[in-house]
Amino acid sequence: MSKARAFFQLIKFRLALTVAFSSAIGYLLGAHELDWGKALLVMVGGLAVTGSANTINQIFEIELDKQMKRTAKRPLPMGVLSVAESWAFTAVLGVIGLGLLTYFFNPLAAALSLVSLILYGFIYTPLKTISPICVAVGAIPGGLPPLIGWVAATGYLGIEGWILFGIQFMWQFPHFWAIAWVLDDDYKKAGFKMLPTPGKKDLRTAFQIMTYTLVLIPLSLLPFYFGMTNTTYPMVAAICGVLFLMQTFYLMRTVSKKAAMSIMFGSFLYLPIVQIALVLDKT
Repeated sequence: MSKARAFFQLIKFRLALTVAFSSAIGYLLGAHELDWGKALLVMVGGLAVTGSANTINQIFEIELDKQMKRTAKRPLPMGVLSVAESWAFTAVLGVIGLGLLTYFFNPLAAALSLVSLILYGFIYTPLKTISPICVAVGAIPGGLPPLIGWVAATGYLGIEGWILFGIQFMWQFPHFWAIAWVLDDDYKKAGFKMLPTPGKKDLRTAFQIMTYTLVLIPLSLLPFYFGMTNTTYPMVAAICGVLFLMQTFYLMRTVSKKAAMSIMFGSFLYLPIVQIALVLDKT
């Protein structure tokens, strides 16, 4: 593996791009006009900050990653990159991302991004082996990108931005728990406590996944209630929410890995569809 490829892998590009995309969605919803250039800049800034946070996560989890089949061939466990090189890379990415957000947008958007980076890299990461509460903590930086995008466009923390945060925050729970269910055997090797207490793949966990998915439906309709969208968006959000919820009923009925995988893939589809509908149906 080349050094360049190794550095690229540290970013976790697909994950970082998903996060950056939601910050661009927040920007487009907050901006008076659809400025695609500025939306792209928000994405680049978000990509850099998220890449920095993902690298911190991997620095702290080198020994744990060695124990899991899924992560054993990452650059740090393989020794392709040193810890010093990775910290330097983290610093460069963080400075670039925060600098872009400060210079082209506003210090508040950059400050929220810094809070997100600290929460993910230095609080969520060590909590993963301590308590299932890590998922709730991780859902905060996970939910912040659309709010950061909104603030980048408007310069203030408005109710609309908090609604965008709330939708993405609540989405994290069925998303993370479905992944934790599918990867439970691997996670146990590293001592990760990702499933809700008592940490079992049972009806109780399936019920909690269903509950959070159910709450997501009325939450996703708030943008319409607050006049952010026209009438098409709530129909799309409701249909996606009900389909997502039906997948959780399948998990409750079967308590199977197959059902958890269905929720995991469903969550990957749900968020971008709902967010794109938000932008296309913006008032």
